[in-house]
Amino acid sequence: MKTVKFTINGDVYERSVSEHKTLLHFLREDIGLTGTKEGCGAGECGACTVIVNGKSVNSCLVLAAEIDGASIETVEGEVVDGKLTIVQEKFDEHHAAQCGFCTPGMLMTTKDLLRRNPHPNREEVIDGIEGNFCRCTGYQQIIEAILDAADNGAADEIAGRDAAKGGKHA
Repeated sequence: MKTVKFTINGDVYERSVSEHKTLLHFLREDIGLTGTKEGCGAGECGACTVIVNGKSVNSCLVLAAEIDGASIETVEGEVVDGKLTIVQEKFDEHHAAQCGFCTPGMLMTTKDLLRRNPHPNREEVIDGIEGNFCRCTGYQQIIEAILDAADNGAADEIAGRDAAKGGKHA
């Protein structure tokens, strides 16, 4: 066991973790944040995407013991005071979530994409989400939702929320 101290969605935690437990299972089983889903368990599908230190990662490939000092963002941190983000609203408007299994990872990937590229074109969105698989939508609704979110100030909203947290991600 190893003791790690880290921040998740702005809350500080200190926990003992098994050196073999993945961040995915740690978030779900030890912290109780079940929004992050396990798809393939091999880093291929993106269902388990979270943001660690400002970069989207497949949490099934990260060991919980490696998160000491890290800042982690999960889908649970996206709703603030009961209000959806612009990205979440656009996913809803465009019916970009059907079964919803891939949606948490897709939302976190989109947040990372819009931080890096506030106004992506269609090809940049396609490239930006290429590591996230959706078996229901055929991606068209997801791409449209991301483009609409970008056109409606999602990157500014993300930057504003980051600034409210002291300029740091999460």
